[in-house]
Amino acid sequence: MFKDFYAQRGEYVVISAEQASRFAKGVAGDYNPIHNPDARRFCVPGDLLFTLVLVKFGLSRQMEFRFTNMVGADTSLKFSEVENGDIHVLDDSGKCYLQVVRRGDVTHDEAAVEAFARCYVAFSGKNFPHYLKPLMEQHGVMFNPKRPLVIYDSMGFCLERLDGLAPDLALTRSSLDVQGKRAEALLEFSIKSAGESLGVGSKKLVVSGLCDYDAVEMAAIVDEFYRLKAAYEAA
Repeated sequence: MFKDFYAQRGEYVVISAEQASRFAKGVAGDYNPIHNPDARRFCVPGDLLFTLVLVKFGLSRQMEFRFTNMVGADTSLKFSEVENGDIHVLDDSGKCYLQVVRRGDVTHDEAAVEAFARCYVAFSGKNFPHYLKPLMEQHGVMFNPKRPLVIYDSMGFCLERLDGLAPDLALTRSSLDVQGKRAEALLEFSIKSAGESLGVGSKKLVVSGLCDYDAVEMAAIVDEFYRLKAAYEAA
């Protein structure tokens, strides 16, 4: 399950730039240039770290993920459970990249874990342009078109049950809190299974380097997104 996107080397997980980029585009539908192997500020998608936590520790009814640092290519990462049951992802020098708090029942059923991971990641990968563009346009701000920086801050969810999962996520509410040159975007979502309400969750993003909204610049960025998407799908 998802073994094409990482290498296990002893107690450490290592993710190459190529593996991270394939996950971003092929699983998440995320064409953010920061996940391109040749990107100057390349980083591993947070959604790949999220997925690997589920693969290694199972899916809990309540989980909260907080991303504390960006992961570069070929970083040795240790996914470990600490004394209180939380999960930490650290490199070999002890630097922490992800902290996970979990509560309630856990399932390790591979089909359930994979279904939830793929469903959430497909939802999460729509950050831009689907969710963020309307929010930025509404508030009259946008990221710097020459250095677009959107950071995955945190996410969490609560499920009513874990059996018979056929999850479907949908955006229910979105908001943007602008604080000078920085803004926090909150995306809230519902989780259903076969049409029945299963739970709720939310995701927080930080947008840095804000400037005034420019419709022409934004249109060019959106066009580039769809150009990259078409090129990937045609390859």
